[in-house]
Amino acid sequence: MKKSALFGLVALTPMLLATAAAAQEAIATAAPEPVAEVVVQTSIGYRNRTEAVAPVLEYGSDYFQRFEPLTAGDAMKRVPSVTFLSDVLESDGARLRGLDPGYTQILINGEKVPGANADRSFFVDRIPAELIDHIEVVRSASANRSGDAIAGALNIVLRDAMAIDGGYLRAGGILLNDGRVRETLGGVWGGAAGPGRLLVGASLQGRRNPKEKTSWRYDEPGASLNNIEDQTDTRNGTDYSFNADYSQELGGGDLNLSGFWVRTDRLQNEDSLEYDEGVRTTSKLNLYNNNDVDILTDNWSLNGRYAHDMFGGKTTFRLGYAKITDEQNEFEDETEFDRTPNRFTHDRTLTNLEDSETTARLSHQRDVTLGKLELGLEYRKKQRDTLIGEIPRIRYNLPNANPPAEGPASAVSGGDSSIEETRLDPYVMLSGSAGAVKWEAGVRYETTDVSIADRTVGANSYDTDYAEVLPSAHLRWSLSSVDRVTASVARTVRRPAFTETSPALLEEEMGDNDLVGNPQLKPEKAWGFDLGYERRLGRQGVAGVNAFYRDVTDRIELASIGTGSAGAPARLMQPQNIGDGAVWGLEFDLSTPLTAFGLENTGVFLNYSWLDSDVNDVFGSRKFNSQSDFVFNTGFIQDLPSLGAAFGVTYRKQGDAFGRVIGEEVTTRYGGDLEIFVEKRLANKVTIRLTGSNLLNGKKQETFDKFASTADQIARDYDEYERESEEAGPVFQLIVRAAF
Repeated sequence: MKKSALFGLVALTPMLLATAAAAQEAIATAAPEPVAEVVVQTSIGYRNRTEAVAPVLEYGSDYFQRFEPLTAGDAMKRVPSVTFLSDVLESDGARLRGLDPGYTQILINGEKVPGANADRSFFVDRIPAELIDHIEVVRSASANRSGDAIAGALNIVLRDAMAIDGGYLRAGGILLNDGRVRETLGGVWGGAAGPGRLLVGASLQGRRNPKEKTSWRYDEPGASLNNIEDQTDTRNGTDYSFNADYSQELGGGDLNLSGFWVRTDRLQNEDSLEYDEGVRTTSKLNLYNNNDVDILTDNWSLNGRYAHDMFGGKTTFRLGYAKITDEQNEFEDETEFDRTPNRFTHDRTLTNLEDSETTARLSHQRDVTLGKLELGLEYRKKQRDTLIGEIPRIRYNLPNANPPAEGPASAVSGGDSSIEETRLDPYVMLSGSAGAVKWEAGVRYETTDVSIADRTVGANSYDTDYAEVLPSAHLRWSLSSVDRVTASVARTVRRPAFTETSPALLEEEMGDNDLVGNPQLKPEKAWGFDLGYERRLGRQGVAGVNAFYRDVTDRIELASIGTGSAGAPARLMQPQNIGDGAVWGLEFDLSTPLTAFGLENTGVFLNYSWLDSDVNDVFGSRKFNSQSDFVFNTGFIQDLPSLGAAFGVTYRKQGDAFGRVIGEEVTTRYGGDLEIFVEKRLANKVTIRLTGSNLLNGKKQETFDKFASTADQIARDYDEYERESEEAGPVFQLIVRAAF
């Protein structure tokens, strides 16, 4: 942390010394931005200071663009309190405030989107960064948003028809550590179309992530080395995207139609060699493993909105449909050389998943004596169908001139299921102001009916329903023209993961213990509190600090409900609403030009989040699983107007994370991530930019403590102790943007 502290001190200095001169707030207009200003950034982008009463941080695309993030996840790495437990060079499951992705609500244009993951989370690396207008960090829930946001929400706002006027092309290449070059190509156009305005965009993004892993395995900590495994893990594919947005006046109201489609076509290829006693010679080679996963994922969404003045206020109708389909074909071939004769094993798993959500919302806003009243009703229908089939294992001795052929696939236990959820959520919200104080208060009533059909355990349908009252209130107090305080309280929920509700029995799923789901699970619930202070620094700078606390009840924890299929001491475990927990932390962020020092063309950035929590499981107290201790970002951008050039540097560090389930405990740590860019602007319509990322060869290191049973884990009687290190090299991009 010495290096982190030094970076922090340097970046904090401007806030401590900055003048308190007030800045006139920029007046938002609906005029589209000339495309040349999007392509050729002649000024540095800083965090936007929003006028929302709820605590929302907004970061425009100009804040991220110069470092050329490939995905929304790459962009989110630079905002406060967002962590990832992804592989090196991957940013998929966003963990706001360090909590599991299922605690974070991911929105696109303010709307929920279905994800392929069992915990309901959406992989943010599926959204190309080129589609993004801005990203919002919504720290506390409001009544007019879904309450699935214990950690908060991340709203990815795509460019709309009013975003730009004109078009531009983006093209370039990405040089990977293994010498391969992948392509990137995209374009966006916005302008008048008939009676309204239209924006269309498309992109093709080559993706490649070559990594190397090494695992060291022991009987227990301090014991002699049993074996070592060397693995290459290369993820190679192409992402395709298309988005469109159309707006026009219609019948005295405003109509907006929008949609996007993103396809991920990827092959994950893992090859590994295991050596006895860690001696890398042919005589010590134990096994060779080849594990490939072929993935094809489509995400798409269609939305319509119509707003019209009626009934003494403004009434808005919204309709939306979003869907994800995920097809995976995985095989694992393993040759064991430590047997006589050598043995070959082949396994194959086929996964087909479809998850769709249909939404309809009616809301009405009107002025009342106390301020503004908003009434709304939201309908949401989710349908999730999962089919996971295994082809019977093929195993034979080598050599074999006539190996057995693959048979037909059959569903695994819990692998042929349908889940249907129907929600009807009315809400009311009142907002107003009194002098320097603005406030907002409301209540949302969420009703949920769930039907679960698992065809691997019979034809029965398991039904449950629940309803939650979710009040919220926010206050913003302007102490002066540059200082303000925010306070929030909100009740939120986290719905159970789909795998937690499956009634299927999974034998020896957790060491020697069996696991059976619980269709009657209810959501986890939390009261959340946020208290923040924000200060304007000069004309463009802003700094803020925020403290948060979440009191979580009805935590889903595993309970023993009987003896396992292997007999005592193995147990049958089931998730139940039996736990409580708390999450807290402190978040600081700063982005400002160094105008106070006469360096108006130098911008500095810093955010630091200290994260902590407490929860009890069958083994005692721990943090929420895999919550990082902290996350830290800092950097600067130096613009050179006379040369039409700029350069910048960012550094990121994420703290250690510990997770514990029955049978396994994992500690994860990451090295620092250093990124740079250099750009040159040509003729006010072209920008050439070179970026470098992962310049410190940041490693991901994991320690696994493995146990056969709950009793062994309590007694610290190890089944295996493993250390794993994963590394990927630097990545360089050369990108050209040209306006037309």
